Amino acid sequence: MELTGIFPPMITPFRADETLDTEAHIYNVQQWYKVQLGGYVVLGSNSEAVFLNESEKLQLVELTVAHAAPGRKVIVGSGMESTRESIHLTRAAAALGAHAALVITPHYYGSSMSPLALVQHYYRLADASSIPILIYHVAKFTHLQLTPSTVEQLARHPNIIGMKDSSGSIPQLIQYQQVVEKDFQLLAGTASVWYPALCLGVKGAVMALANCAPDPCVQVQQAFLQGELQQAEDCYRQLFPLNQAVTATYGIAGLKYACELCGYRAGRVRSPLLPLREEDKKQIEHILKTAAVLP
Repeated sequence: MELTGIFPPMITPFRADETLDTEAHIYNVQQWYKVQLGGYVVLGSNSEAVFLNESEKLQLVELTVAHAAPGRKVIVGSGMESTRESIHLTRAAAALGAHAALVITPHYYGSSMSPLALVQHYYRLADASSIPILIYHVAKFTHLQLTPSTVEQLARHPNIIGMKDSSGSIPQLIQYQQVVEKDFQLLAGTASVWYPALCLGVKGAVMALANCAPDPCVQVQQAFLQGELQQAEDCYRQLFPLNQAVTATYGIAGLKYACELCGYRAGRVRSPLLPLREEDKKQIEHILKTAAVLP
């Protein structure tokens, strides 16, 4: 399986009472038909997956598979804290038609997550899964760094086909590239490194910004592949401040508001996340206009 192009880690729309808005989810999936995406990631960090129960998770997977555009891959965030539950959710997602699983590093007992523990966790999962496994490295949330030597061991398993690296570190990305085979798929995990990652041979990305501004994210790669390097770099630089705003500065509430402004149905965040202040909304609208995402 080759994972190329842009994959939005899809927002999860909630109604005012914080219940799951499935109609809005379907609407968003269908809106992305218009963009040349590689596929979708359901139950990612930006999906507020940690706030969802299993029934809600599987409902979102089923709806995404049912309404995905033809030919697009559906990747499911199925990592749980225990190996047993990770296997259970991954198998359930596979049964619903998911193409691959994105599995976050277990981290609650961080001091016990030695390289041996992590390798055994992922190997057991990969052995038990009928769909390919992608490692999800996001130290921002897990406070757990995957060393190149650990990634090298994980990449040896035939059913572990790649990794989403959300560190935003180009030096770290290069270190990972040096220890894995060329067919191991390293995916950029944030728009902040998209253009440099393309220059290093990365072919795919899972980025929050693609929820609200998928077209420009795709355009960076298309221009790059067509040899229009200056155009690709210019587009990337224009998006950079927007990415910082909707991910690092204003978080999921900011991302959801940006999605609403761009014509998607985001709804509210689920508690204990807080909604945006009015002054923050004005700032996000200004940033979107500056980036030429909004007129």
